[in-house]
Amino acid sequence: MHYEGNIIRPPSEARSIILQVTVGCSHNRCTFCPTYTGVRFRIKDEATLSSDIRYAAQAFPAARRLFITDGDALVIPFKRLLPLFEEINEQLPRLTRIGIYASAKSLRRRSLEELKMLKKLKLGIIYYGLESGDDETLKAIDKGTTGAESIELCKKVKEAGIRLSTTVMIGIAGPERSLQHARHTGEVLTAIDPNYVGALVTMIAPGTRLDEAQRQGKFELPDKRGLLLELKEMITWTNLSKGMFMANHASNYLPIKIHSPAQREAALKMIDAALDGEVQLREEWMRGL
Repeated sequence: MHYEGNIIRPPSEARSIILQVTVGCSHNRCTFCPTYTGVRFRIKDEATLSSDIRYAAQAFPAARRLFITDGDALVIPFKRLLPLFEEINEQLPRLTRIGIYASAKSLRRRSLEELKMLKKLKLGIIYYGLESGDDETLKAIDKGTTGAESIELCKKVKEAGIRLSTTVMIGIAGPERSLQHARHTGEVLTAIDPNYVGALVTMIAPGTRLDEAQRQGKFELPDKRGLLLELKEMITWTNLSKGMFMANHASNYLPIKIHSPAQREAALKMIDAALDGEVQLREEWMRGL
């Protein structure tokens, strides 16, 4: 397989074939993200992609899942994307699911009809970095979208019959706007009603614009108590029909994984217990991106 640069994937794709279709991210402006710093976005040539798909078919003929990287490969022109999915299906007929990252930019480009076509070709899950539902926060982190637009775009994914996993960030709004960010994010998540929510605590990566803002005294993270209160507020305002809310990423101080809404009250009680010092938090050395 031909891999270039940093290859990232969701934890749930740990056993998937990783097919790098693009290099970098077409947006690549989020203030917190170090992944593709200095990398010019491009689509890999068809010969390389075909070679990798053939190799995957020979090396992993019984594979059930495949994940397409980099940051937002869904953005590539549909006249190239559709044949790519067709080739994957032809070479790896035993696949049951293909996964891919998506951004607001890429979902704007995909019509409902196109998403339905990809669904027929086993696109089973889209991972969308919501980060926040608060427009002021989204503007501050240069996300390039709004909460209302994210609702519209994500509903299109669900209408196409594709499972949706969204990522949100605890602490990204700083201490002053923490609870507004949490509440508005919960409201947007409720409107979207994704299958999965992954909540990560913001960790400031060196060399990012967020790192520069912190060093200049223009940004700070909430303390541990503030982060827990923000998580509590977000869960309080998030009402999923039958989705999972997971704050069990390595960045989190208090690992939580719940089915919402059934286990929401239990999660809130756990957070209260942590705030009262009755539940031990994850040590700093155990946390990571």
